[in-house]
Amino acid sequence: MMKLTHLNPSELPDWSSLFSQVVIAEGSPLRVIAVSGQVGVDRSQALLGDGGFAAQLEGAFKNLVVALSAARCSVAEVVKLTIYLVGYSYEKADIIRETVVRHFGNRPLPACSLIGVEALARPEFQVEVEALAIAEGCVDA
Repeated sequence: MMKLTHLNPSELPDWSSLFSQVVIAEGSPLRVIAVSGQVGVDRSQALLGDGGFAAQLEGAFKNLVVALSAARCSVAEVVKLTIYLVGYSYEKADIIRETVVRHFGNRPLPACSLIGVEALARPEFQVEVEALAIAEGCVDA
């Protein structure tokens, strides 16, 4: 029987009235972890750094790491990233690549979709990163 665990880590903004930050599906030797789109804000929902694209992207990946940690896994178990960004330009691809490599290191990178969008949840948000991870072993979260 599959068990779903919904997490909203206290280190991340509380948007639990809209969605869970992390959902863990357990029921076999594997756990599937779905992480909601992370944006570059602190737990009070204030933009990180200077609020520019690079700062928001870095903050989104830092929040992704927090969300994965809450599910007792890491970037090593991420199999798919989806990155949504407003106002895509080719120059942003280099910033994205550098940020992904900084957080994922020198290992094979997960599958990734880069999707340009008209807008995100709030007008100041420029980028959002969501992830799907698969980890071994069921744990009580």
